[in-house]
Amino acid sequence: MPDSPLLSTLLSSNPYFSAGVGVLGVGASLAILRQGLTRGMTLARRHLLVSLEIPSKDKSYAWFLHWMSKQSIRNAHQLAVETSFVQHDNGSVSAAFKLVPDNKMLDITTGSPWETVTLTTISRDRNIFTNLLHEAQELALAQQEGKTVIYTSWGPEWRPFGLPRKRRSLDSVILDKGVKERIVKDVKDFINNGNWYNERGYLLYGPPGSGKSSFIQALAGELEYNICILNLSEAGLTDDRLNHLLSNAPERSIMLLEDIDAAFMPKRETPGSSVTLSGLLNALDGVAASEERIIFMTTNYVDRLQQALIRPGRVDLKEHLDVASDYQIRTMFLRFYENETELAERFVEKIRGKGVSTAQLQGHFVFWKDDPRGAVQNADSVTQGW
Repeated sequence: MPDSPLLSTLLSSNPYFSAGVGVLGVGASLAILRQGLTRGMTLARRHLLVSLEIPSKDKSYAWFLHWMSKQSIRNAHQLAVETSFVQHDNGSVSAAFKLVPDNKMLDITTGSPWETVTLTTISRDRNIFTNLLHEAQELALAQQEGKTVIYTSWGPEWRPFGLPRKRRSLDSVILDKGVKERIVKDVKDFINNGNWYNERGYLLYGPPGSGKSSFIQALAGELEYNICILNLSEAGLTDDRLNHLLSNAPERSIMLLEDIDAAFMPKRETPGSSVTLSGLLNALDGVAASEERIIFMTTNYVDRLQQALIRPGRVDLKEHLDVASDYQIRTMFLRFYENETELAERFVEKIRGKGVSTAQLQGHFVFWKDDPRGAVQNADSVTQGW
């Protein structure tokens, strides 16, 4: 600052003015220092740090979130709770609570991711990203080994729903004589043929509780496939989105279109799907080019389906899963109560002709799981409910 007689006089004669100038100088110095530090930090981050962004649409996103949930939470200051709730067939309830790091990017109810995860490390340690992702992948694949993954649609994507489930054995599902064997043989012949450009669809129809969904889950376990469940009545589902989902399902998957008749019922007041029959037909025809994917459709009312939907080429095998036959009733009884042949015959006689589903039978046997005679004596309660 150039010398000035007036400034010199003010500084020497006015101590308040002198102090003000000093404060101003200190403030200016701090502002310059702060600006320098900011620029220095920016340069340091630019040259010393590297970031990796994992978007929710990337497959490794779910792997990383699962890996992160398995890490120690002792140093976490923000936690979320995951509650597992199970209501058993006998009416009892069990619940468990688990504390996990709260990253505000995961819907802990459905397991559905929301945003992105960003990781930052020192530039020279960038290999840690690859190592971390490999570890997350190995953990995820180990969790899925020997299990069936259930996928549901989330916008234009397929995402796992809940935890992978233990594979269900075919022996655990009791259908009428020859039905299970016929479907399994046809599916395996189709898979082993290798002509994936030839579309092949399956339709299971019959009353509720006849074992349609249970059999498909068991079939997926037998084939070591996963299951993609799509509800055609889902709100917001359009022809374009349906076509995209069916054409981009995970490999080695059974695409399950449940209660397909409900998609084209008269619209209720609540907004629902806008899928059209022509849109569905075009989407089904487009699946022919998708490798290692099989379409199964289920319905309780086959008479409501348009013939164009179930013609050969779209649906090549139709199986009727009806109410429990004598064979199914007897087999299920002996599955719960081994060597009780005489009681099994008495139970079949009491149930015959009453239109009982296998789901109703299972609930009855679970209730009387330790009392085969009680199961026979109270056979009427199968149709009466509780």
